[in-house]
Amino acid sequence: MKHGYSLAACFAITAASSSIGTEAFAPTWPSLIVPLSRTSRNKNSPLVLSSSADEKNDRLEEKFGGFTVKQRLREEIESPFRQVRLFFFASSGVSAFVAFYFSALVAFKAYIGGYSDVPPLEDALQQVVINGVGTMGFGALALRELKIGKANLERIAKGGLLARLVVEPAVEGSARRTLKDYRRASRVIIAAGGSDYINRLAMSLCSDQLKDENTLPAALADVDIVIVPVLLGEDYKVVDSKAAWRNGVPGENDRNYDNSRADEIVAFPLGYGMWNDYLESDIDTAKGQ
Repeated sequence: MKHGYSLAACFAITAASSSIGTEAFAPTWPSLIVPLSRTSRNKNSPLVLSSSADEKNDRLEEKFGGFTVKQRLREEIESPFRQVRLFFFASSGVSAFVAFYFSALVAFKAYIGGYSDVPPLEDALQQVVINGVGTMGFGALALRELKIGKANLERIAKGGLLARLVVEPAVEGSARRTLKDYRRASRVIIAAGGSDYINRLAMSLCSDQLKDENTLPAALADVDIVIVPVLLGEDYKVVDSKAAWRNGVPGENDRNYDNSRADEIVAFPLGYGMWNDYLESDIDTAKGQ
C-alpha cells in the first residue's frame, strides 16, 4: 500500500512513555471535611467543606523561572545530585577565579620588579595559568549542569502539556479525551502537516489503493495504535482537522473511499491553543531542516 508521509512534521509519541505520565508524579493529599459546630448549625444547614488538597495543588502549580514547583520537584527526583554537582562546580569556579585574580596581581608585581615578597615571574605565570584553567573548567561544568537541568525541565513541561492535550475520537458519540487517557492502553501517533498531507493520510487509511481491500486500519487497531491527524494552516497553526479529514478528495487510485473506515483508530485535536503550544518547538525544528 502506498503511504505519503512527505509532511511538514510528523511526530510519533508513545502514550505509555514517561512523558505522558507526568501527572503520575503529583502527590496526593487527603481532603479535610470540616463541619460546622453543633452550636452554630441546625439539621437543615449544609456542611462546610474545606480541602487542603486544592491549596497544595495550587502551590505545586505556582511558576517561577518559567516552570512549576511540580516540574522542578520531578526534575530533582530524576537527577537528585544535580544541585550538589552544580554547587560544587560553581563554588570551585568562584574559588578558582579569586585565586586567578590574586595570582595575576602577583605575576604583575613580579613582571614590574622591585618587590621582594613575590616569586619568580615564571612561577607566578604558572599559577595564573593553573587558576585560569580551573576557572574556565569549573565554570564550563557548572554551565553544563544548568543547561542539562533546563533541558530536562523543558522536556518535563512538554510531557505534562502533552498529557493534557484534548482529542475527540472519530467514532460518533464518543466523549472527549485527553492523551493521558491513552497512556496505558494505546500508542498515539501525532501526524501533523498541511492539507495535502492530511488528505493523502486519509486516503491511505480510508480507501483501497491496491488490488485487494485495505486492511491497514484493522491492523493498526489490533496493535492499539491511535492516529491524531493535525492540520496546519499557512501560518503553521492548528486548524480544523476533522473537516479536512471528512471532506477528503479521492484520487484516481483511491477506490471505495469511506471517510469513516478508520474511525476506530482516529481522533481529532481539540483546544487548538494547547496544541499550538505543544507543537511550536517541533514545527520550528521541522522548518529549519
